[in-house]
Amino acid sequence: MKGKVGIGKLALYGREYLVAVRPHENGIVMHTLHHAAEIRGMDSVEELNSVPSKVRPEEVKLAKQVIETFEAPLNLKDYKDEYREGLQQIIDAKIEGKEVVAPEVEAPPKVVNLMEALKRSLDSVSAKKKAPAKAIVANGKAAAPKRKRA
Repeated sequence: MKGKVGIGKLALYGREYLVAVRPHENGIVMHTLHHAAEIRGMDSVEELNSVPSKVRPEEVKLAKQVIETFEAPLNLKDYKDEYREGLQQIIDAKIEGKEVVAPEVEAPPKVVNLMEALKRSLDSVSAKKKAPAKAIVANGKAAAPKRKRA
């Protein structure tokens, strides 16, 4: 059955889901899918109209550096359902008779220049984690990337 995928419907939590079932190792895996009506076309996303059609080389280099900084093997044990844990804490507090008060949510600061914010973020993470990636110059030798100082 390798290479085959079954498509079907699943009723769960009072809702019907479109699913794909496929073989995986010694068992089968089920993935939930989206119905066509749930997917917007790229042309209907207005924000994409303001995205430039050409990307500057320094933006590509910065994007690669950001990805390399956070690149690591996937370990699903590192991820927790924080919503469920928080909800369980609230339930436990109510059972104990404690008053539950929602914390005040601070408004995130507005980012005026995304490139500068990414560079600052990358610099702070890179300093803790590892040295920046090396770039290959025209003569084939590795050279450390030049950094601008703020």
